[in-house]
Amino acid sequence: MSSQTLSLAATLQDSQVMAVRQLRKTLRRPTYIVFSFVQPVIFVLLFRYIFGGAIDTGSVSYVNFLMPGIIVQTAVFGALVTGLGLTEDLKAGVVDRLRSLPMARAAVLLGRTTADLVMNVLTLAVMVAVGLLVGFRPSQPAWQLGIAFVLVLAFSYVFSWISAWVGLSVRNPETAQSAGFIWVFPLTFASSAFVPTDSMPGPVRAFANVNPVSLCVDAVRGLTIGGPSPAAPAWQTLAWLVGLLAVFVPLAVRAFRRA
Repeated sequence: MSSQTLSLAATLQDSQVMAVRQLRKTLRRPTYIVFSFVQPVIFVLLFRYIFGGAIDTGSVSYVNFLMPGIIVQTAVFGALVTGLGLTEDLKAGVVDRLRSLPMARAAVLLGRTTADLVMNVLTLAVMVAVGLLVGFRPSQPAWQLGIAFVLVLAFSYVFSWISAWVGLSVRNPETAQSAGFIWVFPLTFASSAFVPTDSMPGPVRAFANVNPVSLCVDAVRGLTIGGPSPAAPAWQTLAWLVGLLAVFVPLAVRAFRRA
């Protein structure tokens, strides 16, 4: 039991070192930070002022309907950075050097996903500020807004592990970027993020209604602007996250050992 405790403590300490390393690396690339904010802001402006007038969301203003979807989409897109970054480290030989050190192997993945989670906190804060500037008006109590924010961050963290597995499986930065968008785009656009699912054809609507992105968006929407109870989609989202984490953490660790 003592050795297990020490092993866990050592893994957590090594993970912290890896997370700090990644954050320092990111902060030394200010242009990267700026451009990571540009894409989600463009999506906000595009849907808010170009497509928004053509989409019927009933009694809810489109900007209030849109922003929870954009926030979840930003979290998912932010998770793609994990897989891309790991493939860049593989290509540069950084992973080989880390393997030669007396450190826990899992610390590389834990540190990377934790660092990307911290960056997602900043990105989501910026997106909320942008949403407020274009007319987004949350109406629910502060504690519900806090739960919504935590749910989105948990969502992004789990998807970082999926991205890590994809990146470590393809092992090439260019391929990792293309592969990432292939599985992310159907999840985000065939969902309730931008339009009500009632407007979709039957098979697409059936997929969208069980899509974890839709469930997370519906939960965040209920927690921020009210409407249907967010309890059911929130619990369903958590069930998805637990299942995905149980599947993709071992897969990512195995891919890292083979990479």
